[in-house]
Amino acid sequence: MSLKLLLSYNIKPNREAEYYRFVLGEFLPELQSVGLLMDEGWHTAYGDYPIRLLVFRTQDGVEMTDILTSSQWAENKKKLLKFVRDYEERVVPAKNVFQFFIPSNREDD
Repeated sequence: MSLKLLLSYNIKPNREAEYYRFVLGEFLPELQSVGLLMDEGWHTAYGDYPIRLLVFRTQDGVEMTDILTSSQWAENKKKLLKFVRDYEERVVPAKNVFQFFIPSNREDD
C-alpha cells in the first residue's frame, strides 16, 4: 500500500526567515536524500488551522517506516521543531486527492 506523510504546524513568530532557509536549504534536501519526496506544500490563508501542511511520499523501494525510524529523520525533525510549534504528523494511505487531517486540538469541535 502506498503511503503519504502529512506534517502540519505553525511557524514560530519572528522565525520565518530562519525557517525558510532551513526548510529549503537543509530539510527538504536531507529528506530527499533518504527517499522522502515532497508532493505538496499548502499554506492556510484563513481559519483556525495550522499555517503549513507538507505532504511527502516515498521513492520507489523505500519504506515509510524505515525513514520514520531512522536517525536522519529524528535529527531533521528535531531541527525543524526549533522553528515551528503545534507540530503534528500523520501517515495515511495515499490517495490522488487533497488529503489533510483535523489537528488534535480541534478533534472535539
